[in-house]
Amino acid sequence: MTDANRIRVTTVRETSLGETPTTPRMRTARLTGESLQYAPQFVQSQEIRDDRMNADPVKINETNQGAINFELSFPVDDSPMSDFIRSLMFNPWVNLPLRDNDGTADSVITDIGTVADTIEFTTGAAFVVGHLVRTTGFTTSANNKLARVTTGGATSLVAAGAGYVAEAAPAAAARVKVVGFEGAAADITALADGLGSTALDFTTLGLSVGQWIKIGGTGAAYRFATEACNGFARVTAIAAGKLTLDNLPTGWAADVGTGKTIRVFAGDQVKNGVTRTSLTIERGFMGQTTPTYIAQRGMVVAQAEMNFTSEQVISGSFTISGMTGEQSTTSLDDAPEAATTNAIMSANVNVGRIAEAGATVASPNWIRSLQLRANNNLRMISAVGNVGAVDIGVGDLTVELTLETYFGDNAMLAKLLAGTPSNVNARVTKNSQALIMALPRVTYTGGSPSAGQKNSDVMLPLTGMVSVDELTNAQLIFDRLEYFEA
Repeated sequence: MTDANRIRVTTVRETSLGETPTTPRMRTARLTGESLQYAPQFVQSQEIRDDRMNADPVKINETNQGAINFELSFPVDDSPMSDFIRSLMFNPWVNLPLRDNDGTADSVITDIGTVADTIEFTTGAAFVVGHLVRTTGFTTSANNKLARVTTGGATSLVAAGAGYVAEAAPAAAARVKVVGFEGAAADITALADGLGSTALDFTTLGLSVGQWIKIGGTGAAYRFATEACNGFARVTAIAAGKLTLDNLPTGWAADVGTGKTIRVFAGDQVKNGVTRTSLTIERGFMGQTTPTYIAQRGMVVAQAEMNFTSEQVISGSFTISGMTGEQSTTSLDDAPEAATTNAIMSANVNVGRIAEAGATVASPNWIRSLQLRANNNLRMISAVGNVGAVDIGVGDLTVELTLETYFGDNAMLAKLLAGTPSNVNARVTKNSQALIMALPRVTYTGGSPSAGQKNSDVMLPLTGMVSVDELTNAQLIFDRLEYFEA
């Protein structure tokens, strides 16, 4: 026999649909349950026999589908959670520049500090002046810090004053990641509708319209004196000397930033698109004396749900459809990468904000729950002479939400009745990391307040449908900030 507590689920991105990489590097998924099926399909023969008996059932094909249930934690780049979101969105994450030795010392990051304040690495996306980089995983603790790039480049960067200590062969865990940007003294200012700069060119920093940023760092030197200017906001336009923002913190006001080197944190983003990501998923039943491994290929996220409910862990599921499978007593990877360890997030403690129409939903219409449902409307394409599917047809992206609010006044009910488009976003933060889910154009399509029984609250259970937003050219957007300071 085997036991559910001993199941191991691992994933890897495929080179093309249904093609597992040679010697795949599998990564262990975190889950609360799964219903994946690699199963044959049979039909009963319709032959007529004079003895009233039946011929053997006939195998006609195989199916590969099912769900993986999860509790939300930060989707670390290249982790199964990150790849499930990528597959759902039909687009890769757009990452700010990074270099990572990724388990092999001195492989990508080849030196730090031998030349004063300098990090050397293999070529890739360029770091630019003003980028705020976070270095982690270096052997010398003094090398793990935040620093502002003063000379950029694709193979090295200089962060004047960083004081890096020489490590000629940086450790296997060494990582350099852009986590935002920092202005020179008194350069970044708070304007009525965003941020201004004279020296720093906002167009060079890798930002995009619709992206979320967190303004202000730890310590008075890195944040505006006007405390209301330190918080999250969304980018709506990018010019060399101005970053136009909406969803501004309550109380936002102009501030010239005298004497401040303002830090602004930013991260990676994925918008829904048309680029398919398929996965090979392997389940290992490790409680068996000789474990059975079931590999399913060409697996694409067809549907997803995410639930924010008061006094509950944020949870959800990915429903996945695929092409072919096999079972074996040999694993695709006998030593898969361990699961991530980022903390699980809950609705009451870790949701920093749920906003509607650019403002936090608060008194008197507090939110009790929010549910997201996304559907890629996939269809499996089969063909004579092929077992399993030969391709996956892709429909439109249907995104719906349910927003249960206390019926404190008629503001949201009026939007429903008038058919007024709005927008919704939810921000979750824990341990200096953030994930923001944005629905940039929502039309409420149902919901009615009612008093069901005495001694109870009257709720407004709104349902809504999401459509394309012209500003962001998207229906669903996820931003992840690997690191920010409160």
